[in-house]
Amino acid sequence: MLIKRDFYINGAWVAPLAPRDCEVIDPSTEEPCAVISLGSEADCDRAVAAAKTAFESWSVTPPETRRAYVEAILAQYEARAEEMAQAISIEMGAPIKLARESQAPCLPWHLKNFLTAFDQIEWVRPLGPHAPNDRIALEPIGVVGLITPWNWPMNQVTLKVIPALLAGCTCVLKPSEESPLSSMLFAEFVHDAGVPPGVFNLVNGDGMGVGSRLSAHPDVEMISFTGSTRAGRAISKAAAETLKRVTLELGGKGANLVFADADDRAVERGVRHMMNNSGQSCNAPSRMLVERPYYDRAVEIAAEVAASIPVGPAAEEGKHIGPVVNKRQWEQIQSYIQKGIEEGARLVAGGLGRPEHLNRGFYVKPTVFADVIPGMTIEREEIFGPVLSILPFDTEDDAVRIANDTPYGLTNYVQSSDGARRNRLARKLRSGMVEMNGKARAAGSPFGGVKASGRAREGGHWGIEEFLEAKAISGWDSDAE
Repeated sequence: MLIKRDFYINGAWVAPLAPRDCEVIDPSTEEPCAVISLGSEADCDRAVAAAKTAFESWSVTPPETRRAYVEAILAQYEARAEEMAQAISIEMGAPIKLARESQAPCLPWHLKNFLTAFDQIEWVRPLGPHAPNDRIALEPIGVVGLITPWNWPMNQVTLKVIPALLAGCTCVLKPSEESPLSSMLFAEFVHDAGVPPGVFNLVNGDGMGVGSRLSAHPDVEMISFTGSTRAGRAISKAAAETLKRVTLELGGKGANLVFADADDRAVERGVRHMMNNSGQSCNAPSRMLVERPYYDRAVEIAAEVAASIPVGPAAEEGKHIGPVVNKRQWEQIQSYIQKGIEEGARLVAGGLGRPEHLNRGFYVKPTVFADVIPGMTIEREEIFGPVLSILPFDTEDDAVRIANDTPYGLTNYVQSSDGARRNRLARKLRSGMVEMNGKARAAGSPFGGVKASGRAREGGHWGIEEFLEAKAISGWDSDAE
């Protein structure tokens, strides 16, 4: 068993002041795979103090120097990519193929996109031709607290740490205690890349301890959080006392609108997208809304596809879905499946319990409910597991009404061969992102939502600007530039 107790503070691995052991459970086996220590408020204070001291010099480091350090982090990843994939696979149950091909590569993908955006930033720019002696300067906000989830660990760590560093901020990262191993490996990348002491710090902990302290700390100027809507509300309240900037990327209940003129692979694509990462993605298309003439056939296809998806251990090679992250999550998903049955939805694939060939591990059957009615629990609440709800609709307006009738607003999807319809729906759907006909967002496109999904915009130049403040300057001497 890996035992790693240290935190990364002020450029060194340091022991916690009051160690509290926490087992990291391999969800494929239900056995411990590591022991970490959860930090105390005092550990958090040490990290914030280091970041505050380092900010004075890091914030004025030339942009090209900050860029070089980030490139060095990328080089560390490229030398140790397999280690990162293995860490993610064991800590949160991502099948090793998914970890190698999707989870771990989030780091180089986002990092390179940030560098492209970074090169386009004008740090001091004219206000406009009407004001020749006015300038707008972009400056780092200060010490930032970064709180990341377990479901796509390197995706979220990279989306927060890299733009913070490029912006000139110093940071304290609290990764999820469910998936800390990949973040601790990331800290090694930062260390070996030579990033100056105090610029990046990591303290393991839980939400009630380190998370709460970061959110309320008077020397932390900003909190960037990804996780549940419930926790996002609590963080906002804690941060309000010190008037921090708060950026939140929260839950989702994405609607996938499938019209009768959709392409032949639309339903299968939607089911596989839903089941990817065992349904543990905030942008999962968990509600499939199907135009009534195509509804019965869509249900048949969805049931067939779900039944064909293998489930197995994370370490097993090949294409399959793995377990969900922990026992609590497994039990919650089971309760949602039971609720769907009790409320009268028609179960057409999967159902309660583990797959028949697995008797240990937090495995969930790929599950599909048909004839779901708006307002049912499984239609309203984020399940965060491989459970799809299918609903019929009659008109385009019906589809929009059902899709928008949710507290969430992260990602919606449209499947139709009618370009004019797609364009209309892209503007009518109330969400931060709309993806159509299987086309993923391009490099540099912002990720984020509206309503209870939070209002962060992570990725590209939007992701860097979240860590910057605009300073208005008048009386600028352009001759002295």
